Amino acid sequence: MDSIKVHNSLKPGGPVPFVPIEKGKVSWYACGPTVYDQSHLGHARNYVSTDIIRRILMHYFGFNVKFVMNFTDIDDKIIIKARRQRLLDLEKQKNYTDAEILELGKAAFRAYAENNLPKLLEGEGELDVNNYIPRRDAAYGNVLAGGTLTGEGKPGDAEAKLKMHISNMTSAVIAINGNQVFKGADEILLPYLDSLYKETIDTSDQSIFTDLTRFMEGEFTNDMDALNVLRPDVVTRVTEYVPQIAKFVERIVEKGFAYEAEGSVYFDIAAFEKAGNTYARLRPESRNDKALQEEGEGSLSKSLGGKRGAGDFALWKKSKPGEPYWPSKWGNGRPGWHIECSVMASDVLGPRMDLHSGGIDLAFPHHDNELAQSEAYFCQHGHEHTWVNYFLHMGHLSISGSKMSKSLKNFQTIKDALASTYTARSMRIVFLLGRWNDGVEISPDMRTQADNWEITVNNFFTNVKSLLAEASGTTAGVNGGVKALSISDDRPQEDLRADLEQAKKEVEEALINSFDTPAVLRAIGEVIRKANIHINAHKDDADLPAVEAIARWITKIVGILGLDANAKPPYEGIGWVSAAAAANLDPSTAVQPYKEVYKTFYAEVKALELPTSETITSLYSQSPDPEFDSLASAGTRDPEQLALPYLRAVARLRDELRRLAPTTSPETKKSILALSDRVRNYDLSNLGVYLDDRTDQPSLIKFVPAAELIAAREEKAAREAEKARAKEEARRAREKAEEEKWAKAKLAPEDMFKGDERYGEWDAEGIPTKMKDGSEVPKSQLKKLKKDWERQKKAHSEYQAKFGGSTA
Repeated sequence: MDSIKVHNSLKPGGPVPFVPIEKGKVSWYACGPTVYDQSHLGHARNYVSTDIIRRILMHYFGFNVKFVMNFTDIDDKIIIKARRQRLLDLEKQKNYTDAEILELGKAAFRAYAENNLPKLLEGEGELDVNNYIPRRDAAYGNVLAGGTLTGEGKPGDAEAKLKMHISNMTSAVIAINGNQVFKGADEILLPYLDSLYKETIDTSDQSIFTDLTRFMEGEFTNDMDALNVLRPDVVTRVTEYVPQIAKFVERIVEKGFAYEAEGSVYFDIAAFEKAGNTYARLRPESRNDKALQEEGEGSLSKSLGGKRGAGDFALWKKSKPGEPYWPSKWGNGRPGWHIECSVMASDVLGPRMDLHSGGIDLAFPHHDNELAQSEAYFCQHGHEHTWVNYFLHMGHLSISGSKMSKSLKNFQTIKDALASTYTARSMRIVFLLGRWNDGVEISPDMRTQADNWEITVNNFFTNVKSLLAEASGTTAGVNGGVKALSISDDRPQEDLRADLEQAKKEVEEALINSFDTPAVLRAIGEVIRKANIHINAHKDDADLPAVEAIARWITKIVGILGLDANAKPPYEGIGWVSAAAAANLDPSTAVQPYKEVYKTFYAEVKALELPTSETITSLYSQSPDPEFDSLASAGTRDPEQLALPYLRAVARLRDELRRLAPTTSPETKKSILALSDRVRNYDLSNLGVYLDDRTDQPSLIKFVPAAELIAAREEKAAREAEKARAKEEARRAREKAEEEKWAKAKLAPEDMFKGDERYGEWDAEGIPTKMKDGSEVPKSQLKKLKKDWERQKKAHSEYQAKFGGSTA
């Protein structure tokens, strides 16, 4: 096998060889979440992609990976979120009059506009809830319509942030106008109350912050479990490392790479570089980006002073009133954001690690600052220190050109996504379709591509298991497998076996090439396509050992990629592992539902009192119990395999019933077909079993998720109901038209114009001869009247012939 190559952000360009510090082992630190809000699809993109690479290293390449991840539970965003929520709760407990609450809402409304949407303040007079809408549309209409603030280029994060602020303001206006300030204007009240009362919060009791972070950590962990993301080997939390962080900072100060100013400690970039070190190795082009620097320092740190250099960043922040604090030699304060990861990663993995990873948005300043302060801590003067060998940055997940983020509030939470539009598997497939280090913008086409790939794999697994079970006549084909699976046997290396070898080669080349998962999915799809062609072209003589080998190999690869939440390494078997199989139920318990269907069906068939049939008599005498007992004794725990003896018995008897049906009386035939349909469409479908009826061949037993079969059944019923409704509607329309036709035909042609006030005289046949004013009927009009009279005469004759009688 060639050496693995990875995209390393420390060495821009193509993939570079991956050589771990210790052969066969990988040390890895991943930046975890800042736990102040629910996790969204952007987090899923980062952590699922990270999980895929981790699984490949462990289960494909066989590395012993030590994976460390932190929870950032001290951060400006956490402080703001927890403090503001506490202030809002306290405000709601005050005894305000309705008028006072309304005035509070209006004050918050004006403050929010001034701080976030200044263009609303332009124009004559003060901004208020009454003129907000026209001012909004005038100032930001272009942004709301999907354009940019400047009118040039494509919308990005700036426009997404504006839309968020506008949405908050619009909701507040609705709430204020409806006298529902405390129910709909939270987003403008929170910052306003914080600006008034933040210094009044007693932060000696840190539960105000830890209650939030502990809850959100649990929510994040549950989300990752739901996405089948492996848990870290080691989890670290900032709150558990504050003393170590202070000591780490002290050491950097002692070495001359940091300085204290006004109770805070800053990293001295100039001193670091003067000593021969390199700063901003990941993103040198961003080192003077003031916006990114400010974002990295946090919104609560803007008023901290004393920096020597504009780019110097906080290692330790002096705590202001309303912020949590810990003791240090510089006074009460709290860790800077970047230093947290340096200390925790170094404590667990030592002065050097193989891999460090996170979202691409962390590259600067967070990861560049991590590198600088860690290298400053460990370096010997005159010699640069390598703290991280490989930096992996996961690409953004975008929505309409903007990254998905909590701060922009343009996200769908993982919980909502899994409850509505995704399964854990379908979401992972979407991410697998893109390179881990590339940005991803989920589109309808990408979702369709992912769904089609999943359906292709599902169908292949289902069909292969069915064919093997049918070919063997027992569960041995699926349970023990065809023995001659190795392509090193005496059979020629051609056709499917050669296709499998080619797929294996392509997958290995893809995984070696910086974990190229799109190429992996393409290789799997292609070998399935070839296998399906072979199966369809060789219905009676398919190379089932080769087909099975392909299915088992695909099962292993999708298991390694984390697509089967119920499977465990080394991912042997065929297809997805059912939840029931993963539960390792007692065999008798697992098979009971299938056994009940068998017993009920056989009893109902006997009650039909069918004509004597040697086949049916033979089937009655063959109990599936011995085969089941043999499987259970052999240690089989997969419910599908345990169920096959009973399902075969049902399928064989049903096939014989359907063969006999045409030879029985109409009443018996009706009963047979009804019973056959029920056992297939309801009894078995409800258990996740589909009987595929084939012409002149036995039914094929297929295991399909019950939810899919039930949904298909309900969809078919809905289509049939709609078809029946349309048919009934058409029948009623025809009847109505028929009634109207004969009602009109009932009138004698001599009387059809008599009631028309436009005419004054008629001839003997009732055709008008003069208008009401005595003038002659115009010739053109008379011609039309005669045609109408002739049609009515014919219709009336038909009416008389059908219903009898004479004109009234």
